[in-house]
Amino acid sequence: MKKKTFVLVIIALVTVGFSSMAQRVDRTNFKAGIHAGVPFGDISDFSNFEIGLDLGYHWGVSELIDAGISTGFMNAFINNDTVDFGPVEAQGDFPNIQYLPVAGAFRIYPTYDFKLGADVGYAIGINDGNTGGLYIRPMVGVNISSTTELNISYVKISDDYDFSMAALGLLFLF
Repeated sequence: MKKKTFVLVIIALVTVGFSSMAQRVDRTNFKAGIHAGVPFGDISDFSNFEIGLDLGYHWGVSELIDAGISTGFMNAFINNDTVDFGPVEAQGDFPNIQYLPVAGAFRIYPTYDFKLGADVGYAIGINDGNTGGLYIRPMVGVNISSTTELNISYVKISDDYDFSMAALGLLFLF
């Protein structure tokens, strides 16, 4: 129940924030890209690699700040060896761990080519037994052209276990 309430509060805050910014919007950006990550924390015991899709839409609040929404898809590949994690100890094929993040996003631009920011929201668990959790993704990005961004990020999902990873991503701006 607490998770559903949290998701509804995040969605309400994002909606109110965007409607209040509507008068100040001077630019918009649709962003799509991919990222690859190396898990650590609890998940690193049974996964060595993650790959994902990033989608977002940002509105210019000022020359230095963007705010928006983000989503995507994340898939951590499981090593299908013996799994000994919490109450689970078994052998066999286990599904990859998959999330669909839904978040509010903000970016600060100290210079045109450099940005700092974060996505904060909820990661919906897709595979069986995955309940999802609070999603936090701080990032640093660098423009490598006027329509392409290279970024590094830290992903943290507070689930029944610690899903943490470092990721390198490539975004295309439209």
